[in-house]
Amino acid sequence: MSGARPRGAPRPPARRFDDPAPRRVLLVSPAVWEQRAVGSVKITTLTPDNPVRGLPLIHGIVALTDLETGQITALLEGAELTAVRTGAVAALATRWCTPDDADDLAVIGAGVQARALVRAVTAVRPIRTVSVHSRTRAGAEKLADWIRDTAPRPVRVQVCDTARDAVTDAAIICTATSTDDGTPVVEADWVAPGAHVNVIGGTHPDAVELAPALLADAVTVVEDRTAALDGAGEIRAALADGLIKVEDLRDLGDLVNGEADVTGRTTVLRTVGMAIEDTAAAVALFEECGTAERGTGGPTAVPPPQEGESDGHA
Repeated sequence: MSGARPRGAPRPPARRFDDPAPRRVLLVSPAVWEQRAVGSVKITTLTPDNPVRGLPLIHGIVALTDLETGQITALLEGAELTAVRTGAVAALATRWCTPDDADDLAVIGAGVQARALVRAVTAVRPIRTVSVHSRTRAGAEKLADWIRDTAPRPVRVQVCDTARDAVTDAAIICTATSTDDGTPVVEADWVAPGAHVNVIGGTHPDAVELAPALLADAVTVVEDRTAALDGAGEIRAALADGLIKVEDLRDLGDLVNGEADVTGRTTVLRTVGMAIEDTAAAVALFEECGTAERGTGGPTAVPPPQEGESDGHA
């Protein structure tokens, strides 16, 4: 049944939000992965005024714990881990929601999350063209140069003056902005029928990147219904307007388990992030980066993110 949690699946406690000042958020996200005997706690701050200070929107740290010994085994930079986790979830949805030959990507936003999405999507689909739009031309140009330099195959990258120009006719669309209001960044009628949209941005639970009207005709995929109802602005707005019902939401696990067929349908992944995803990403990064320092008696510190403006996803 859609929404059912497999037996033995992790049950992380709810994330805790504190609002120390208007529009500022302190987020604490604990989770336990019993099968791997590990746990993690992520502490994240989201400060919308930071970009004008020349500082990242998001700061954070993740502590990875060995549950058998109680040792703190790694301290990880939170923004980079969030980018890895978010990219991986979007790539998984893209793999299950798009044809194998989908090769046209549009990216709205130009920060750390946007780079992670490009990396992840190009790992699962043979992307040949990328259209980029951001609130500043300089940011979009910088992302475009990075894509050209790092793409795993030859790719044509174009910077677009409007979000509409970027997403028109794209098979795969990724939105990763720091919008803080209910005005859509991408309108429903800009999205081609049968396209897949990964929506990850926004700085609070009622911020909207994608017009909720699209959800009325699309298959809307979420990591967890409760988390989506708490933190996904598009879903909250679509429910409030009677465009969808809660039972219309499909868990990402349904696709992976073959319980949902989306062939030929327009699809939307609305991810809000889950603490157990942070735990899994922390384990993967620790195994990749921390091997050399294991057994030294202290935690491994995983390097901070590369250059790029943070965007809104905690």
